[in-house]
This record gives sequence, C-alpha cells and structure tokens, in this order.
Amino acid sequence: MPVRLGLFYAAIFIGNGASSPYMPVWFHHRGLSGAQIGLILSAPLLARAVTAPAIAVWADSFKLRRTPLVLLALVTAAAYALLTPNLGFVWWFAIWFVANSLYATLPPLHDVIVLNRSRTDDFNYGWPRGMGSAAFIIGNVGMGAILARWSPELVLVWMVMAVLATALGGRFLIPPDPVLASGAKAQLSDRLGGLKELIGDKDFMLAVSSVGLIQSAHAFYYGFSALAWKQQGIPESLTGVLWGVGVAVEVGFLWFLEPWRRKVGPRNLLVMGGAASVIRWTTLAFSPPLWLTFPVQALHTFTYAATFVASLEIVERLSSRTNASAAQLMNSALSGGMLMGLATMGSGALFDGWGAKGYLVMSVMSLAGLAGAVRLYGVKRLDG
Repeated sequence: MPVRLGLFYAAIFIGNGASSPYMPVWFHHRGLSGAQIGLILSAPLLARAVTAPAIAVWADSFKLRRTPLVLLALVTAAAYALLTPNLGFVWWFAIWFVANSLYATLPPLHDVIVLNRSRTDDFNYGWPRGMGSAAFIIGNVGMGAILARWSPELVLVWMVMAVLATALGGRFLIPPDPVLASGAKAQLSDRLGGLKELIGDKDFMLAVSSVGLIQSAHAFYYGFSALAWKQQGIPESLTGVLWGVGVAVEVGFLWFLEPWRRKVGPRNLLVMGGAASVIRWTTLAFSPPLWLTFPVQALHTFTYAATFVASLEIVERLSSRTNASAAQLMNSALSGGMLMGLATMGSGALFDGWGAKGYLVMSVMSLAGLAGAVRLYGVKRLDG
C-alpha cells in the first residue's frame, strides 16, 4: 500500500517539479514581464483561502476519497492544454487560475488518505511522501536538462502528460477508502459545520498562519530563482540541479529521520523551519557563489520539509475526522494560498526592481512565522 500511495504522489510531483521553477520561464518565453508573471502566479494563490475550503466541502460530498482526485486531475490536464495557443495575458491569467487552483488541492487531499492509512496499516507517512519528493527532483533536473537544449514550450507538454498520469493513478493506485466510516455521503450541514468550527478555533488559525508565513516565504524562490540565477550566469541545467539538491535532502528527511522527528516533536520542528528560513533567504539575497549556494539549498530540509511535516501533525491534532479534509486544505490554502499569493504577486515587482535582493522581504516573513511558531508552545492541545 505505501508504494501505491507513493506512486500517486510521484505522479503529482513530477509535474510540480517542472511547473514550480519553469512555468515562469515558459511565460517569460511567451513575452510576459516579471510583474505580469507575478500576477498570473499569485491570483490562484490569493483566492485559495476561498477556493480550497470550497473544494474541500465538495470533495467530501463523494462516498470515496479518490473520486474527486480523479476528477480534479482530468480538468487540470484540460486547462493546461488550453494554455498552448498564444492567447495573451488575460486568457492565460484566467486559464492558469483554474489549472493551478485545482492542481494545488491534489496533495492535501491525498495527505488525508495517506495519514489515515499510515495509522491503520502502520507505516511511516514519510515513505510515500518521499517518493513524491523524489519525483519532484526528476521534474527539476529533467526539465532543466531539456531546456538546456530545447524550447521552453516543452514545459507545457510535460505538464499535460504528468497531470493525465495523475488522473490514471487516482483511479488505479488509490484504495477505495470512504469519506465516512459508514460509507455514506456526508451531509452538507455537517461539512459546513466542521469548516466553521475550524475558522473559529484560535489555536488552529495561529498554527496555520504561522506555517503559512514560513512556507509562503518560498514565494520569491519558487517564482524567480531560475531567473535570478540566470542573471548571475548560472546555466539553466544547473538550476534544475540546485532545485534537486534542495528536494534530495527533503527526501532524506522524510525517509530516514522519522525516529528523530518524533523525538523532536512538531512544535520544535516548526521553530527550526522558521529559523532556517531566515538564514536561507538572507544568504540568497546576496547572490552567494555557487559553492555556497549548494549547502544553502540543503536548508530546504528545514524551511520546507520539517515545516511541512510539522504542520501536518499539528493540524491533525487540532482537527477531527469530520473536518480533516477541510483542515488540511485550509493549512494548504494559507501555506500555498493567500499568503503565498501576496508574496508571489509582490515578488514579480521585487525581482524587476531589486533582483535577488527581493529575498530579503522573504526573510522578514520568515521572522513573523517564527514568532507565531514560538507562541504555539502555549497551546495545551499540542502537548504530548
């Protein structure tokens, strides 16, 4: 079972590995400015505070958890394909909004399935999730090598094929786990009630906001690291390798540090993630030499992986079975949503005006998230 669940993560993230660093390159190749790219990338993120909970309520209306995953992937693949014609900024903006809004819900919805299965089948969640991260590296390095020789147009071809593979994986790899233990459909009133309960929970909102600030500080890196490194004279083939180094250490964390992770605890992990984030973005702001950039990329272990795993456990402890999907999607909505959207939208202008110095604003966001993470030590529900 862990292998099948991991292969589905791999199908998702082999696309994400190409999309995250290289869709901005594709848009730039099509003639858009940094500010326009920032607007396109940020719009679905800004709206995710609304779209993610709405999709969570819709997803829990099915009997099986895998059904909405298949449907979401099919529509996403069609949306990516529609980007192909030279439609211009307005149409690309609208189509990307749909594609990214739907695609971003796949990992957290799958997280709910894998977290439940890891308890019932007694396996480490990090193993299947690490397979997804390994596939992310393949997307990074593979697309970087392709772009070193061929046109950025191939980024979109890669994405359509990857999302179609995700749809197939949703049908044939994910077990038919029910949304409710009884196998019945959840009533709309219950789904909305669980969502309202989360929104009114101050501890939950503090947790997801703190995580959101630390994760959203990756915005400049996700949107403009490839272009910033290109300005430094680093070839695109090495951009994929640099991204790959960051994700490789993430895989190591997920696969081999489970005993240490459990000993440290989610709150300590989150604080480590916030502190590492401040160091990472401050260093990259000053365009370090290549020999230093590689170890700085290794901080991805904490800035992303430790923060991500900590958030899953914290959110799970602060939610219930009836609102688990909504809780994970709200966590994702802030981590890769509204806060990420604001940071991404600003990153376009930061890159146009300041170049790599735009990373300094990400350092400030990380400090704010770190402060919130420290406050979680006072939340008794997270003890133990």
